[in-house]
Amino acid sequence: MFDGLTERLSGVFERLGGRGVLSEKDIDEALREVRVALLEADVALPVVKDFISKAKDLAGGEAVIRSVKPADQVVKIVYDGLVDMLGGEEPTGLNLALNPPSVILMAGLQGSGKTTTTGKLALRLSKSDRKKVLVASLDTRRPAAMEQLATLARQVEVDSLPIVAGQSAPDIAKRALSAAKLGGYDVLILDTAGRTTLDESMMSEAAEIARIASPSETILVADSLTGQDAVRTAKAFHERLPLTGLILTRADGDGRGGAALSMRHVTGLPIKFLGAGEKIDQLDVFDARRVAGRILGQGDVVALVEKAAADLDQAEAERMAKKLAKGKFDLDDLAAQLRQMQKMGGMEGIMGLLPGVQKVKKQIADSGVDDSIFRRQQAIISSMTKEERKKPDILAASRKRRIAAGAGVDVAEVNRLLKQHRQMADMFKAMSKDGGKGLARMAQMMGGGDMARLKNLGGGKMPTPDPNAAGGQGFPGLPGLPGLGSGGDAKPNPLSGLGLPGFNPFKK
Repeated sequence: MFDGLTERLSGVFERLGGRGVLSEKDIDEALREVRVALLEADVALPVVKDFISKAKDLAGGEAVIRSVKPADQVVKIVYDGLVDMLGGEEPTGLNLALNPPSVILMAGLQGSGKTTTTGKLALRLSKSDRKKVLVASLDTRRPAAMEQLATLARQVEVDSLPIVAGQSAPDIAKRALSAAKLGGYDVLILDTAGRTTLDESMMSEAAEIARIASPSETILVADSLTGQDAVRTAKAFHERLPLTGLILTRADGDGRGGAALSMRHVTGLPIKFLGAGEKIDQLDVFDARRVAGRILGQGDVVALVEKAAADLDQAEAERMAKKLAKGKFDLDDLAAQLRQMQKMGGMEGIMGLLPGVQKVKKQIADSGVDDSIFRRQQAIISSMTKEERKKPDILAASRKRRIAAGAGVDVAEVNRLLKQHRQMADMFKAMSKDGGKGLARMAQMMGGGDMARLKNLGGGKMPTPDPNAAGGQGFPGLPGLPGLGSGGDAKPNPLSGLGLPGFNPFKK
């Protein structure tokens, strides 16, 4: 999401950064380019006008003119403007009633991903928030809609209201409310029927359900790929059905992001979550600060940590931490790192959350490097015997040919993998010799600076882009070795599956 906008804005601020002093003309040109970038991202014109007007007033002030780094001040002004446009400093969570069950009413047009989002939200509430959740489908029109939600409920391991044929949506709502109270549920999620267009019967039915259920949250699910149509749909719904928040689906496929940037300004409603993929666990809390950081190329390390923590195998991380503390790193360990990387969305998914990687992303695109490389590397390791994975030094030419044939690759690719592994193993071994302090130093070297700068976001400071954050020496911005705590302790880092120090896919 926001890929096009991020690329345009990164170019604008890179040009500003090369100038020691900014004139009024420089600022006007930069803001003109920001305006064009926002319009190209499909942001609503009134939103863009208001944004640029505020930014121009601030950028022309003494704070910028007399600043030690005026270009950074302009970036800060744009960052603050984006945060304000997206909904303010603090993320808006779900408002759950003090006396359960809390009722969440899901509304939206047909095809917006409402039923799938209901399943995703149920999973998040049950797993992350430890709530007892009941879901109920009130969609009596779409064929198999009720069965679809029941299937999703089984998949995420929450309860669904039994289906009774012939009942009307209001009657199902009454039955669901009674079942939620009797069953001691914390949250009841009602999935209402969608339509291909807004119509009177749809809105009347939704209003009747809202009257019966008295929901603590009435959430509109909108497809971000529809751009400003999603904004108009939200406005129309809000006029007839008092909404409390929004969930934008298919955010991962929206390269422009205009709907997300326009929603809060046009409707006054907070965006609660973003649907970030097709998998049932891909529903992200919407945080304006973190999204603004992504737009300005600063990544979202908090989301990366959350993603890693959710996928982390605790026992595996502890095992890896102990091995690395002893300077041991075999091919099984490398395979585990590659699997963890794939689970977290592969190279593209991870790099989209890392700060300062815009240039590397272009470098990767130009070089043709993609996740298939990691799959081939896993295939190579899988083609080895247990002894060969533990002792790669025994791999003579004949063994390499056998492994290459088994993995369907050239022997040269086997050699590249072995060289990469040897470099990593040597580094771990060298760093373990001083009692683990070298591992702690590596943590600081590999992203510690970026992490510190991103933490400043909480204090209202905008981190400045580091043009050298991901240079030719692999990916020094990829944190994540187990046991990178102070003094090299053996506590597993939730980013353990990411840190392939010294790994450089561009090196042959």
